[in-house]
Amino acid sequence: MLNIFQTGLRWLWVAVIIFIMDRLTKHLVQKYLIAYIAQPVTSFFNLTLIYNTGASFGFLNNASGWQGWVFGVIALIVSMVILFWLACHPYQQVLKNIALCLIIGGALGNFWDRITYGHVIDFLQFHLGQWYFATFNLADSAICVGAFLLICEAIIQSKKKGNYLP
Repeated sequence: MLNIFQTGLRWLWVAVIIFIMDRLTKHLVQKYLIAYIAQPVTSFFNLTLIYNTGASFGFLNNASGWQGWVFGVIALIVSMVILFWLACHPYQQVLKNIALCLIIGGALGNFWDRITYGHVIDFLQFHLGQWYFATFNLADSAICVGAFLLICEAIIQSKKKGNYLP
């Protein structure tokens, strides 16, 4: 019998926290911000409520609507695969397990938006002068940080085995 406390599933609380924080921040920006009106916070950062029907960074934002379903299904499949992966990892692989849980929390946060609203709520907007980086949210950040940590973990494991990457 599977003892979840002996597997990476022990770290699922990280995904739950990410999901809750994502929902909370999106609720607050919808309550206090007007869509598409930038609220400057610093000289390089705005809070700007944007509804993204596409993928990350607005990719396919102007497609006919199929993209929301496709990205929703992808997020659900990826989350299920990661859950299985976590169940196969010992809980002591902390960096890998936390990275995977960050990805699950972010994927499910954006999935929730897609099935509830038909779009993803984005609001973090960085810029340098007139050059604007794509607007994103906490879920997107968790996915990116999780992916970065997986890369770091792979490099660490490669060096431990003596397989140095170029």
